[in-house]
Amino acid sequence: MRITELFTAKSIELDSAASNRDEILSRLVELQATHGNITDTEAYKKALYAREDEASTYVDNGITVPHAKTNVVTRPSLAALRLSTPVQYNAEDDGKTDLLFAIAAPENGSLHVDMLARMMQMLMNEDFVEKLKAARTPAEFLALIDAQEEAQFGEESFTQQVIPQSGYRILAVTACPNGIAHTYMAAEALAKAGDKLDLPTKVETNGSDGAKNVLTRAEIAACDGIIVAADKNVETARFDGKPVLFARVDDGIHKPEELLKKVAHGEVPVYHAKGGAAAAEEETSGDSFGRKVYKDLMNGVSHMLPFVVGGGIMIALAFLLDDYTIDPSNFGMNTPIASFFKTVGSAAFGYMLPILAGFIAMSIADRPGLAVGFAGGVLAMNGTNFAGLANGETTGISGGFLAALLAGFVAGYVVEFLKKITEKLPASLNGIRPMLIYPLGGILIIGAVMCGINPVMGMINTAMTNCLNAMGGTSKVLLGAIVAGMMSIDMGGPFNKAAYVFGTAALASGNYEVMAAVMVGGMVPPIAIALSTTFCPKKWTPDERRNGIVNYVMGLCFVTEGAIPYAAADPLRVLPSCVAGAALAGALSMTFGCALRAPHGGIFVFPVVDHALLYCVALAAGSVVGAVILSLLKKDRTDAA
Repeated sequence: MRITELFTAKSIELDSAASNRDEILSRLVELQATHGNITDTEAYKKALYAREDEASTYVDNGITVPHAKTNVVTRPSLAALRLSTPVQYNAEDDGKTDLLFAIAAPENGSLHVDMLARMMQMLMNEDFVEKLKAARTPAEFLALIDAQEEAQFGEESFTQQVIPQSGYRILAVTACPNGIAHTYMAAEALAKAGDKLDLPTKVETNGSDGAKNVLTRAEIAACDGIIVAADKNVETARFDGKPVLFARVDDGIHKPEELLKKVAHGEVPVYHAKGGAAAAEEETSGDSFGRKVYKDLMNGVSHMLPFVVGGGIMIALAFLLDDYTIDPSNFGMNTPIASFFKTVGSAAFGYMLPILAGFIAMSIADRPGLAVGFAGGVLAMNGTNFAGLANGETTGISGGFLAALLAGFVAGYVVEFLKKITEKLPASLNGIRPMLIYPLGGILIIGAVMCGINPVMGMINTAMTNCLNAMGGTSKVLLGAIVAGMMSIDMGGPFNKAAYVFGTAALASGNYEVMAAVMVGGMVPPIAIALSTTFCPKKWTPDERRNGIVNYVMGLCFVTEGAIPYAAADPLRVLPSCVAGAALAGALSMTFGCALRAPHGGIFVFPVVDHALLYCVALAAGSVVGAVILSLLKKDRTDAA
């Protein structure tokens, strides 16, 4: 426990106009109360006065340190007050006071003594004191304390006593687009960092299997603040009125201590949900337009994936179980069992585009956007257009993945527009806005938009599909190498997601070879690292070797993120090795004509991959080459024993 962890920016006031001891102590009590750890402020103030009656807490050099140990304090804390004009704090003091530090400590133990000892050792440095007296903001003041403590004591705790805590100090929510690896890696990193910093932390995961370890109302009310480390939109209205720090899920993995300290130090603004009593500060606070678009897109993709995975695997099983010789033109439907799998799988798979559009729109416009986006997705899927309707045709050339993307974003912003232009309607009409105006007006507008542009989107989609299907020889192999290599560049970052979305788009267009290359490229990095830790142990630390075994499982399950800790520790060697291995695997997958109808599953979907044995060869070759390159680039460690 460091002394800075007992401050927050809210507990620091600079250039106060307090002019006597009573005003000073009253203000210090108010600052201490911002920690939420004092059950009776009047009792705490009496304890401060009782301590002053024993002897003045004036130190020297204009510094006074009022302190009290009492049972109304549930956990230790510090507050700081800098006066605009020096004050004679006690009549017997040798000098006037202009800088005060108040200590609040629980009754049990002697934490106040340990806190006082650490503070006094730091305040003996006159240069440090002068910097504190010149600080312009509470954040700068706190940063100076942090830097001084680091310089004098490093990571050494100021006490060996157990710090009493009351519930969870910090809460967090983690979520990534796929809801698989990043979600849980960020949760684990934040929880571990909370333990290290003595900041009890609870993390809710919004994964692919739903929300787990859900934050309760009582926990939200009692916490110091909340971290939302998410790359897709999560439900945040429940945090109205609490300090909320919005961050990327990657920051939860790589910067957990930094995020926790920002909340603990009170450097996070109070969040107000839309419709709250105070001025709204949106969930996307601090997000650029590009990042907002990315989160909306990923919200659609994450909800679409179960339809693609479940439906795609069932369609693949239909081909695996069918007899091609019965009727080649009806392959997949020739036998009853195959017909069952093909029909049910197609029912789920066929709705991937409306689901994509619907949940993109919902991410933008909340629940009112879902119906409008879904309708737009159906129209995009069917290729409905004005010319066809005039001829009595309800379907045309499908705009595919691109048209569904466009439908989702158009639908979301159409509903937002309808909200804006109807917000000044009489309050008596509020009930019909979400039930009538948004769905009716939204579906009418999205219908006209999609019928107008579907022919263009259909031509673009057809051209892209034909281009992909026409690729052969060198161009096809190169495409496989590129998309597979992108899967390994940033392990779940923008390049990885771009390749993955491209693979699912190709899947929606009926090209299954791209998805096979994408998946094998994502499987290589963890396996390559695992192979290197197994066969070249001198290159790795004991912890890295132990964790390497887990990477076999993660790689085989298509969880590329297992390679993240290794890439973060040594990016210049790990990333090029993984990219080279993944690119080779993707190129071989394309060369062998491997095709995959599901966008996830790892080895569990290998039985339904076209040319499954050759697909295994591609994975093995890429993994081995990646491991060899990595082992050659890595140097032997002196601490590897």
